[in-house]
Amino acid sequence: MKDIDNLISNNREWSRLLKEENPAFFERLSLAQKPRFLWIGCSDSRVPAERLTGLEPGELFVHRNVANLVIHTDLNCLSVVQYAVEVLQVEHIIICGHYGCGGVQAAVENPELGLINNWLLHIRDLWYKHSSSLKQLPTPEQRFNKLCEINVIEQVYNLGHSTIMQSAWKRGQNVKIHGWVYGIQDGHLHDLEVGASSMDVLEERHHKGIANALKGLQNPS
Repeated sequence: MKDIDNLISNNREWSRLLKEENPAFFERLSLAQKPRFLWIGCSDSRVPAERLTGLEPGELFVHRNVANLVIHTDLNCLSVVQYAVEVLQVEHIIICGHYGCGGVQAAVENPELGLINNWLLHIRDLWYKHSSSLKQLPTPEQRFNKLCEINVIEQVYNLGHSTIMQSAWKRGQNVKIHGWVYGIQDGHLHDLEVGASSMDVLEERHHKGIANALKGLQNPS
């Protein structure tokens, strides 16, 4: 059997076990989806959103891209957000980065990667903005991981300033943005405490979030 064929056989076994546990599972799932959560995460294969949150199919609406970016010109991401907020009426949007992110590291080291370099410029700008402080950390790994946190904080801020979220909050819709980081080394999710459900809270949490991320790091300038 070819390796690719294993995926089909694995699927059959997964389906069989689920139906044994809950005979009506797929029938119920086929009727509609009503997830309460939207996950915007990194494409990294080591960060499987449903598995690490313990959620089942139908419970988590997912969008992933390299380095979990929310960019105002990215129609793919914004279309997902709009559908999740306006149609599915999700209550929580989780932007989750992860320590050891190759996209963040590449943004700092700036190797010649072709098209993806244009995408990573958004993170490279964050590196330039905070590099004086981040360089106070003793190892490259620590700098990259701290930048992973800052990147999540900034993406929460970007999403909060999208017209989709501003309109939702203006009409009183109950939807909150959260910023998390996943530790591949221990499997734990970490809340960066920048969650916001209004513009006022967003501004306050963003300011405090960046300050906390850089706490103890002095900017020589």
